[in-house]
Amino acid sequence: MADDMGSTVPRRQLGRALRELRTEARMTLDGAAEAMQCSRQKMWRIETGLGPVRALDVKVMCELYGATPDLAGALTALANETKAKGWWHSYGDVVPDWFELYVGLESAASFIRRFDEALIPGLLQSRAYALAIYQHRHEVTKEERERLVEARLQRQALLHRRLPRAPKLEVILAEAALLRRVGDVATMADQLRHLLEVGETPNVSVRVLPLTAGIHRGAEAGTFVILDFPPAKRTTPEPPVVYCESWTGALYLDRPEEYAAYEQVWASLDDLTLDEAQSRQLINKIIGEVHHG
Repeated sequence: MADDMGSTVPRRQLGRALRELRTEARMTLDGAAEAMQCSRQKMWRIETGLGPVRALDVKVMCELYGATPDLAGALTALANETKAKGWWHSYGDVVPDWFELYVGLESAASFIRRFDEALIPGLLQSRAYALAIYQHRHEVTKEERERLVEARLQRQALLHRRLPRAPKLEVILAEAALLRRVGDVATMADQLRHLLEVGETPNVSVRVLPLTAGIHRGAEAGTFVILDFPPAKRTTPEPPVVYCESWTGALYLDRPEEYAAYEQVWASLDDLTLDEAQSRQLINKIIGEVHHG
């Protein structure tokens, strides 16, 4: 049955956005169902992402909740994607890139594991490092750059939130990502110190995969994120998702066999990675070399 329903990712994201809109409009599920002239069960299924959704229903719901035209357009486009099988989301294609799908998934996850090969990931970036990354994008204006950096730093708040409980974050960083100079010497040293600081948060683990590990599965798989979600009380639990980003889009994998394949890659990286104490030692060593390099 589940296989016929396509990818769960667009459905879940759509459901989340519609539930937020309804809450902001101060409407109950019953009130909304009555206004939509449909059953409460149908509304509940849409909000929990249990099946494909008709674009027409979404359009009517957006009008009912007073969504902005931009958001209504994005959500209607998302409804058309709820029948897609595997889900490749191409930027600027159907769903505009300001509608950050990944951010919604990240904030709903209870356990985030990520392997980063080339750069320090957004959740662990310092302001100066994030700015230096966007400095390379000449197509971005100064104002846009500031806004992008702010948005990235705001996302980090999820690591300290109280409700819902902050997710557990496990990061494996390839040593190359720590050696790659982003910005000037001070920016880099500051970023590495920031890594040590964030790594002391109880729910965060930062570990390094040393260059001496040689060839490993991560070198083939590239950067990826595995997201697990909290068990649901009344609904089918959200299946885990593997997220892989590229320059023009992102791949969301939520089939059990895809998840299992990436779990194996993670396990093999886990075996080759230094423990937290050894990782701290290596990061400190690199900080020393950055200053004297």
